[in-house]
Amino acid sequence: MASQSLPYPILCASFNQDNSGFAISTKDGFKIFDSNTGRLCYERGIGAFVIVEMLYSSSLLAIVGAGEQPSLSPRRLCLFNTTTGSALRDLNFLTTILAVRLNQKRLVVVLEEKTYIYDSNSLAILDTIDTVPNLKGLCAFSPNLDGCFLALPASLTKGSVMVYNVMEVRLHCEIDAHRAPLSAIALSSNGMYIATASEQGTIIRVYLVSEATKSCSFRRGTYPSTIFSLSFGPSIQLPDILVATSSSGSVHAFSLGFAISQRRSTSFLGSILPSSVNDALDPAHHHVLHNAVSPGTKSCVVVRKVDKVADASTSEFVACRATLSILTYDGYFQEYVLSINNQNESSWSLEREFNLLTVLSDSAKSS
Repeated sequence: MASQSLPYPILCASFNQDNSGFAISTKDGFKIFDSNTGRLCYERGIGAFVIVEMLYSSSLLAIVGAGEQPSLSPRRLCLFNTTTGSALRDLNFLTTILAVRLNQKRLVVVLEEKTYIYDSNSLAILDTIDTVPNLKGLCAFSPNLDGCFLALPASLTKGSVMVYNVMEVRLHCEIDAHRAPLSAIALSSNGMYIATASEQGTIIRVYLVSEATKSCSFRRGTYPSTIFSLSFGPSIQLPDILVATSSSGSVHAFSLGFAISQRRSTSFLGSILPSSVNDALDPAHHHVLHNAVSPGTKSCVVVRKVDKVADASTSEFVACRATLSILTYDGYFQEYVLSINNQNESSWSLEREFNLLTVLSDSAKSS
């Protein structure tokens, strides 16, 4: 995600498609880290970048400069090889690049009023999507080739989201999710679910992409708050957990499995009630860690893994342990383990924390 202003030492922070690695940039250059170990894998001090996107753990990066020098124009996308330390290809645009997403088959470039879909290998343009003005470059992308979707805002006045099938190069659906404009959207990695939050930030809604129908809603809080990031946990089918960070400084985790199964049990009643009442029926299943980040500090969170603990006597899963990684734009990495038992009771434990700005590479340590 690119920072829209420069109040923090971190200009951008993003995890790769399977959350095994992440990238940050500062005014001096960018760094690539291993999420599992926290090891600094690569760094390059060649100026300020506002976008650094990885392709899984490969040597390919998509980078966009901050414009502080002519060679790092915010209108130029550079495909960069970390092994050779050289640019493979540049793509130039008429306006500022606000977001970039990619997988093995597709490259997505988001501008303020247009979004371009490229073939990742040939870099041939497959489609150009005209969008409503998208000043924040808000988008979500599911990298799975079997369910590869792109989500973009579809309205300036309300929280509508357009879902586009990137592999088939066609519009899939449009979802009216909120009354207020969107502030955050996320797709599960398999493309099955989409989560949305509006500028109010009080309600987070989850929809089944295939049918464009709402699966559940969660109340983040009573008072408005800016949702900085939304992310689903990894899963082949239904993700167990949806996580969010907000300007309140809290980290929020929502138990999707509990909520959706309980919603199905009340589906008849839900079908005959208006959506505003229907929202209230959805159970909270909300686990919050207060003051994880300084209030107002921009941050992003992902679920790196979810482990199930079985009851030996019944062979049923009675507990869930989720490993969450948080990047803060004031320069910190945090890793928490969230444990949820079969009574939906939770506990948080901080496993690791370090300053991203002071980590040295292996070569620097040995010199």
